[in-house]
This record gives sequence, structure tokens and C-alpha cells, in this order.
Amino acid sequence: MPLPAAENHLIELLSRSDRQSLLAICEPVQLVLAEVMCEPGEPTRHVYFPVDGFISLIARIDGHPGLEVGMVGREGMLGTQVALGVATTPLHAVVQGPGAAWRIAAPDFQRELARNAGLQRGLHRYIHVLMSQLADSAACLRFHLIGPRLARWLLMSQDRAHSDSFRVTQEFLAYMLGVRRVGITEAAGALQRDGLIQYSRGDLKVLDRPGLEAMACACYAADKRAYAELL
Repeated sequence: MPLPAAENHLIELLSRSDRQSLLAICEPVQLVLAEVMCEPGEPTRHVYFPVDGFISLIARIDGHPGLEVGMVGREGMLGTQVALGVATTPLHAVVQGPGAAWRIAAPDFQRELARNAGLQRGLHRYIHVLMSQLADSAACLRFHLIGPRLARWLLMSQDRAHSDSFRVTQEFLAYMLGVRRVGITEAAGALQRDGLIQYSRGDLKVLDRPGLEAMACACYAADKRAYAELL
């Protein structure tokens, strides 16, 4: 498998020597659409630095299918609990966008983290941003309407897909946002009538990003601001 370019932002932020030290223990993998990366309570075997794929973080309660509470793409890392000395995974994680990633065995990552001060600093800031994202998601679910939440989700997905077009079904959107499919149908229909998106048979294209940003709830801008300020 060809090596992906080190385009993960957390890796790019490292000094040349720290970056080379980390990449020396990385292996390239392909994230496969709908692949389950980890389950709550399971031992963490690997950490992942996505390059052009992205992963949904999903909370499950009382046997319900689950609700997306965060995303990990090129801006971050899956497996931050390892950096905190926690051996088990707290959330269900599934690939939402296929693509390349760097993978590191958890023991190797822990040893590298102990001697790589630059990696420590970057991950501490990223964990803070991720905690903010998780908290915003909880408040967003409680207080914001489906339409603005859907616009936020589409923008977050577009940011990580690095493309105006991506594939997503109404069933998956309903699952991610924790609403009935009819709610997604109505909200997506409104965005399409306003000329913000084009959506047909699971193929979605963002037509008017500024308009979609104006439609999105304030959580999207808050997430972007937190990341820009700290990373």
C-alpha cells in the first residue's frame, strides 16, 4: 500500500524531528466506509491519525442505536484516551468517510508520547477541543432544531471529506442526528428547495456553502473557533 502524505494536522504541527519520530512507528491503512473502529469498553489496540478519511464518534444508551457526538478527521486523532492513560474505548466509532490514515499500536504510541514533548502539547490542546465538541453536541441536541443541526452536520462532513460531494443516506443521517427519518426528509428537502444542497438517492452535493453556514446552528462556528484558537 502506498504511503499517504503526512497531511494529518496534528502531525503537521510537530517539529520536523518530532514528526519523523512519530511517523517512524506509523503504518498506512485504509479506512473503509461503515467499518467499526472500536466499541465501548474494549481494549484500545491502535490509535489512528486520519489523512483523508473521517470517523463518527457515537454514544449508545440502553440499547438504542446511538447518537453521533463528535467527528474525527484530518484535524485530529482517534484514541485520545490512550494519551490519558486509559486502556479502554469510551465510545462506538465507525468510519463515515473512507480514506487513508496512519495507524499506531497503542503500546508503541504510549512509548512515543512519553518521549515526544511536541506530541504531548498538541494532543493536550486537541483533547480540550474534542471535549468542547462533545459538550456542544449535547447542548445542540437539546436546544437546536433539526434543520440547523443538519446544516452543521453537513458542513462538518464536507470539511473532513474535502469535497463538495459525498454519499450519505437518510437512514444514516437520522441515525447520526438521533431523529426520525421523516424529520431528515423534511429538513433536507428545505435545504434543497433553498438551493443550498442537491440530494438524490444518497448522493449529496453542497451547492451554496455560505448559505449553508448561515443556516447552521452556532455550534458549527464555535467548533471552528475553538480549533483555530488552540491548534
